[in-house]
Amino acid sequence: MEIIDLNEKYYSTYFVCLEDWSDEMKEAGNHKEMWFNKFKDKGLRVKLAVENDKVCGMIQYLPAEYSVIEGKDLYFITCIWVHGYNKGIGNFQKRGIGTELLNAAEEDVKLLKGKGMAAWGLSLPFWMKASWFKKKGYKKIDKNGMAVLLWKPLSEDATPPGWIKEKRKPQLTAGKVTVTSFINGWCPAQNIVCERAKKAALEFGEKVEFQEISTSCKETIYEWGISDALFVNSKQIRTGPPPSYQKIKRIITKKVNRLKA
Repeated sequence: MEIIDLNEKYYSTYFVCLEDWSDEMKEAGNHKEMWFNKFKDKGLRVKLAVENDKVCGMIQYLPAEYSVIEGKDLYFITCIWVHGYNKGIGNFQKRGIGTELLNAAEEDVKLLKGKGMAAWGLSLPFWMKASWFKKKGYKKIDKNGMAVLLWKPLSEDATPPGWIKEKRKPQLTAGKVTVTSFINGWCPAQNIVCERAKKAALEFGEKVEFQEISTSCKETIYEWGISDALFVNSKQIRTGPPPSYQKIKRIITKKVNRLKA
């Protein structure tokens, strides 16, 4: 197994987060490819773990200035993932690949003169576990619900990062159900949520107004304090793991049925 920089040979696998066997990933559209193309010349870095020409792990990180957090001279890890399904190439987890990817990224950031690394993790024992980062020397600096912001200084003058807090919710349209999808682009799972919500909303015609708000622009993050999220009217819908199309449609249906005739 070796750690390499992403190259064109592996683009198609990377854009679906190594799950090219998954029919669900086909629902994600081209949002991640668009995100990658926007930031590849702005400091975005991607490293892959490759074994026998199979991509079994990945880490992506970019300057905090272009990320969903507040930070200066830091790099923010949006995702680190080792393929853990029995489908496709099989399960490669519990072999230390994640640690090797993280170490490679940290060494890369040092060469880039970055002063530290930041990452987000979940307080629950699922994907992107905050506890895993803590074991690797990262310290909790902020929290937003179940999402924990962690960081690891790489120089003595590093400044800690912070979450950009939610500032406002979507505005509603009188006489209609408003479905609003905030989408950053880096995560295919959240891209699936956006595409499913859009498809479901369109089925109701003029009774439902669908809004897609791209948060790949930092100014939009500052405006809303939201990265990836789905709202039906003013209620935020839980999107991890992605709710099914049928579930999203049921939620919208309930709201539509409450509209005045």
